[in-house]
Amino acid sequence: MKAIVFAARHQVALADVARPEPGAGEVLVRSRAIGICHSDFEVLDGRYILPVSFPLIPGHEWAGEVAEVGAGVTGVRPGDRVVGECAVAADHHFGLTSDGAAAEYFRVRPEWLHLLPDELSWSQGALVEPFSVAYHATRAAGGVDASDTAVVLGAGPIGLCCVAATVALGARTIVVDPIAHRRAVAATLGAEAAVDPGAGDVVELVRRLTGGRGADIVLEASGSPTAMANALDVAAYQGRLVFIGINVGAAAPAPMGLIQSRALTMRGIIGSPDVWPATLRFLARSGLDLTPIVTATYPLESGPDAFAAARRTDEQIKVHILHG
Repeated sequence: MKAIVFAARHQVALADVARPEPGAGEVLVRSRAIGICHSDFEVLDGRYILPVSFPLIPGHEWAGEVAEVGAGVTGVRPGDRVVGECAVAADHHFGLTSDGAAAEYFRVRPEWLHLLPDELSWSQGALVEPFSVAYHATRAAGGVDASDTAVVLGAGPIGLCCVAATVALGARTIVVDPIAHRRAVAATLGAEAAVDPGAGDVVELVRRLTGGRGADIVLEASGSPTAMANALDVAAYQGRLVFIGINVGAAAPAPMGLIQSRALTMRGIIGSPDVWPATLRFLARSGLDLTPIVTATYPLESGPDAFAAARRTDEQIKVHILHG
């Protein structure tokens, strides 16, 4: 079968590999849609948070169809539409530290799987993983509703999912990002205002948009030290801040006294533990369409081209690989 392979650091190839067979307690899935994530490039460039060995088949954002089940598997059967979690153990990230979904067929454990609701397309299914992070962030903020003004810092895929989530939950939403086409997609997803940080002082711009009050909820999705510091300053009194963007080692001056003087609640999150069933129910019932985030699609056979395109973040937001 065909598979996209990280052959070595910085090397992406389309390869012929043996089709896997499901063993006892395993499920064989036919891939339908695979998303390319920034974490894939962390792996490819040798900077992932866990040790990685090459060659490796990537693909941790995916939707697919059950092809076969091994002995003892219950809960799923051939023909079921499924999605799967990637952070399946502290040292095992599917598609990141072990072979993933970027192949015609791949093996998974049934306990990682969730049935994909009929209301969601394959492409929407491959967006469940990033959206689950955003949905987890809204819960970590203590919930979001129409009484809130939310500011999302960063409009990459996770930031745009945060925009979609806060809008769907009823909040007035403002997004901050330097790239024009990302701000445009944020507006398509319902952001009331999209701020270019290059157009002036971000804190002052947000204050002006909120009548001087600031944001009830700040979701920091860029990982930029400057944005992380600004998150405190754009928050309203008793604001709730959730830090999603990953940053290791960088620093920026921050007005730490605001934590106390504005009675801020701050929390950091990583991943989306224990929220996938709720995330899927939310997407199915809300009718939320995340596909404007997908800016390019490629067939599996053009996988290396898809990864090259996804590198061009000034042009692309989310690139999907479609199969079948």
